[in-house]
Amino acid sequence: MKQIYLDYAATTPVDPEVFEKMKNFFTNESQDFGNPGSLHYFGQRAQSALDFSRKKIAQSISANFREIIFTSSATEANNLIIRGVVSGSISAFKNNGQNFIPKIIISSIEHPSVLETAKDLEREKTAEVVYLPVDRSGVVDLATLEKELDENVVLVSVMVVNNETGIIQPIEKIEKLIDDYKKIKNNAKELKYPMFHCDATQAFNLFDLNVIKSGVDLMTFSSHKIYGPKGAGVAYIKGGADRADFIKPIITGGGQEYGLRSGTENIPAIVGFAYAAEKSFSLFKKEKERLEKISESFIKEIKKEFPEAEINGSVENRSFHIVNLYFPHNKNIGISLDLIGISASAGAACAQRIEKPSHVLKAMGFSDERIDRSIRFSFGRFFLEEDVFPSVLKISEALNKNKK
Repeated sequence: MKQIYLDYAATTPVDPEVFEKMKNFFTNESQDFGNPGSLHYFGQRAQSALDFSRKKIAQSISANFREIIFTSSATEANNLIIRGVVSGSISAFKNNGQNFIPKIIISSIEHPSVLETAKDLEREKTAEVVYLPVDRSGVVDLATLEKELDENVVLVSVMVVNNETGIIQPIEKIEKLIDDYKKIKNNAKELKYPMFHCDATQAFNLFDLNVIKSGVDLMTFSSHKIYGPKGAGVAYIKGGADRADFIKPIITGGGQEYGLRSGTENIPAIVGFAYAAEKSFSLFKKEKERLEKISESFIKEIKKEFPEAEINGSVENRSFHIVNLYFPHNKNIGISLDLIGISASAGAACAQRIEKPSHVLKAMGFSDERIDRSIRFSFGRFFLEEDVFPSVLKISEALNKNKK
């Protein structure tokens, strides 16, 4: 049975060209396996590879070299930023003789690595957390954000593209609201609070993430979503490590990554990440057009087979590589599809083994019954246009067998 992969939002396979570039950094033959912290020849070769990778990643988002901090994943990068900004703000205000409970504002549809981190800080009474509601289309409520901005807010975190629905958030409007607030209040000018953070994990290789244009202060993304290896992520910090006194590290030790993330850098994964970013950037326009056609064709064919099927969230304001569909007559869709050779997900891969309804669809106002009858399909580089029709036929076969 031929397996069809429709879960690119969960992870992507490593591009063969990227894998070839990584090989040299594992073995003795190439002399590239060294620790970049070592001062000898082998260490300097590894350091050179690290510098090359940092430069490539920085170029892909129009950032500066020292604004890129490598981590093990986007999850770690999100933790570094959220926990780091909260801890940094508490220390800053404490040094000024103030007892301070920082306030952070996040959307209610964030990835678990943001949502659960915020909840953890809330439980510890380390921070006050405001969860921005979303409407039925999946877009955050800007009026609530504007209302909640005050002198205690140190961080606003809203993702660029939702990982479950593909809904695109109004990042430019959010940045303007924050910027206007800071201009009016002129509060904590030296620390630039509130900071604006975007989890761009689902947007990195398919959207223009030029940080100069967007004006975001902090951004996170991951290698394994863009055809690079697992084990590498990035935290973008505006102004770079030299100005990162507003972030306290959460992993301490040897002071790698400008003191913000200690631990020997995973050079093979970081190099793979850099080459994956470079290739994704070169294919940006072509791949966007290709995936738009695939998405439109897929939805059209699905509607032929299942006229009652509905897209969860906005039809227009959605990334072309993700479609979350509600099938009224089917439950446990993921299992039915897997049995016939189609791989798709009900939600975030990080939370698939936890039996509870999608918090994203729940926040959008959908019932548990609808959530239980919904599934996410996501497309990528190795899914071709000619794969659409046979995939929909398989989906039709599986779901028609299991109507409930």
